[in-house]
Amino acid sequence: MLPNKSIIIIPARLKSKRLPRKPLLTINNDPMILHVWRRSVDAKVGPVIVACADKEIADIIQDAGGKAVMTDPQHSSGSDRIYEALQIIDPNMEYDTVINIQGDLPAIESNTIKCTLTPLKNKDVGIATLAFRIIDDEDFNNSNIVKVKILLEEGRSVGRAIDFSRIMKKEKNCYHHVGVYAFRRKILERFHSLHVSEREKTENLEQFRALDNNIRIDVALIDKNLFGIDTLDDLERIRKIL
Repeated sequence: MLPNKSIIIIPARLKSKRLPRKPLLTINNDPMILHVWRRSVDAKVGPVIVACADKEIADIIQDAGGKAVMTDPQHSSGSDRIYEALQIIDPNMEYDTVINIQGDLPAIESNTIKCTLTPLKNKDVGIATLAFRIIDDEDFNNSNIVKVKILLEEGRSVGRAIDFSRIMKKEKNCYHHVGVYAFRRKILERFHSLHVSEREKTENLEQFRALDNNIRIDVALIDKNLFGIDTLDDLERIRKIL
């Protein structure tokens, strides 16, 4: 059974370590964050909020007619930022599902966003996310690309995540992870209350906070090569695509 009401929250900040001021970098003369916001609105799965660490980002979204919420600039993760934004905009708990879309996915499509909800048909799943098949073998050793290993039954397009890593051996059922998550609201609240796990510290991947505390993550496979913008090469590549 799918959740009743969903809301999309896009966390955004300017202090990216790998690509500073990333949300404001332009693609076809528009800031990256504006592309992500527009495509999220097009999905029509619920209201779209940008959770900002910086006023420059909020101004861009508000000038475009969108809704932005200022959050603590010291948050270390996107999930912490969306949690704070959710408390501000929905204190009456109207929405039972929160879709977290990273602000560096300017090519994401509306159907792809909708796919994120599919694993939540299973009531045992607390967090849903996306992945696609790795075509270039070098990607397995590219630390900018997060990989996910999935327990996947033959012929199925949704499976359970059993491991994440920035560097992973090439083997069956290892995929390119996409930075989109659908949290059941109660799970997001629990996730936010948990301490950072040891594997989360080592790998710098907050997904381990869930796995290490028995929160089930399921992955929906998509047939699009949807990559995040982490380097200048990625930026030039997406400029050509769009």
